[in-house]
Amino acid sequence: MPNRNTPVARCYYNTSAECWDLYTEVLGTEYSNALLFGQIHQLTVDAYAVQHAGGPHPDKSLDIHLCGLYLSLVDGIRSPQVPPLLQHLATDIETWPHYEPPPHRAGLTVFDVAICDSVEEHIRVVREWANEVWVSWAEYHAEVATLISHHL
Repeated sequence: MPNRNTPVARCYYNTSAECWDLYTEVLGTEYSNALLFGQIHQLTVDAYAVQHAGGPHPDKSLDIHLCGLYLSLVDGIRSPQVPPLLQHLATDIETWPHYEPPPHRAGLTVFDVAICDSVEEHIRVVREWANEVWVSWAEYHAEVATLISHHL
């Protein structure tokens, strides 16, 4: 992830303008390919948001995306079925817990996705990236599971 020298006005993620631009390019690739969009788009969104926690990133957003990773990676819910569940959580939960970002972030980033040469590689790398991001937040896994179990 590039160093953040200036805030990114377009979003509240703790990211650099260069990283945000790369992320939007990856999203464009996924929007233009039905297989990518259907299989891993939600994982891309959740992994990016969670990996860029801190700074102005609100607790609600971080928590929603941690829940998205949980639903996909732990519960095995397919990407297109996750957003309605996250929307339910977003409207049902009034007070969102605060989770401090882990001291060690995942090694894979959106850059690793952006340089993929094939759809198959893109899917594989997004899954690996999302898993690394989820594992890096292991301290909060039980709390995320409890949050979900109380509201879904």
